[in-house]
Amino acid sequence: MKLTTFIMAASTCCLSLALAGCHAKDDGDLGHHHHGDNTSEAEAHSEAKDSHGEITLDPHMAEQFGVKAAKVVPGEFRTVITVSGQIVDSPNSSVIVSAPTSGILKFNPGISQGAQVGAGSGIATISASQMSGGDPNAMAKVNLDAAKKELDRVTPLHADGIVSTKDYNAARQAYEQAKAAYSSSAASGRATAPKAGVITALQAQQGQYVNAGDPIATISSTTNLTLRADLPEKNYSMLPQLASANIQAPYADDWISLSALGAKRVSAPASVSSQRGYVPVYFDFANDGSFIPGSYVNVKLLGQPRQDVLSVPVSAVSEQQGAHFIYERLDEDCYRKIPVKLGMSDGINVEILQGLKGGEDIVSEGMVAVRLAESSGVAPEGHSHNH
Repeated sequence: MKLTTFIMAASTCCLSLALAGCHAKDDGDLGHHHHGDNTSEAEAHSEAKDSHGEITLDPHMAEQFGVKAAKVVPGEFRTVITVSGQIVDSPNSSVIVSAPTSGILKFNPGISQGAQVGAGSGIATISASQMSGGDPNAMAKVNLDAAKKELDRVTPLHADGIVSTKDYNAARQAYEQAKAAYSSSAASGRATAPKAGVITALQAQQGQYVNAGDPIATISSTTNLTLRADLPEKNYSMLPQLASANIQAPYADDWISLSALGAKRVSAPASVSSQRGYVPVYFDFANDGSFIPGSYVNVKLLGQPRQDVLSVPVSAVSEQQGAHFIYERLDEDCYRKIPVKLGMSDGINVEILQGLKGGEDIVSEGMVAVRLAESSGVAPEGHSHNH
């Protein structure tokens, strides 16, 4: 956890005042012990701290700095594999806009990558009117009109027996063929958005000739995203066990649980890249706005669950000169520092291998305030939790 120099200075000042007030109260309660000079009193405080290792923090100040404690209990903790990954558009949330006819492409004003579009709104127009040979769909419309006119002519004559059934069927077949060759959407040349979303890609350029059916744009609804995590080939045997993941974007400090975002493992053929030696693993999850499609992320893949594991929030761990510590709350204003040995971390919680037995009330939030109180060097006079 990073704090600016200003915050550290201000916090240390506030905590020193709080500790001084707490110490004054203790002196008042224990006034009949006031013998000797200030030097002897300071030495007594130092001895108390050395023997008891206790840290004092006024409860009101602890509340102000957001200090919270939680009881450590054994529970489930999953095996963790740390890998890299990328956020991509979910296949279920993306659609392709295709050219309705062949011709020259002209995007509508404001259409570009990243633009928001509504369902049914125009994306582009395609026209072949200025090309050699003209617009084939315009000719198809002429043929359709002629076939319709001929069918309308022979239908009443066939009913009166003037036109043979053979000629009537021929006229009807010609009409159906002309109708199949003509497209009303192609006639307009308008390519529209089938759903609301964001344009994430343009597959053609302004003024380019496109054929009917060619993709010209991709629209993502951005309601869902997909995580592609790269599982090392050596961990391939763990692939069936991977149920979820925690991820951290390079532009964020916190890890986010995909389970909290309704993550679902997406089935995909398992294949190992011969060049990279990784197996892609996919998770589809709801987009809460925390991630940008296309960005690379740190990934903690969560595998086989293990029971009766002691773990604490990552925010509860203090790293000091390469060693790790947890702060235990002994009562409302007294704490002590416990050295611990860490195991696996899923980014949100970390396994404790040594140092805790379970049942301790450890500082889960606001640990920095307790650490500042520790560095102030003040211990409670006559206050001991040694038994």
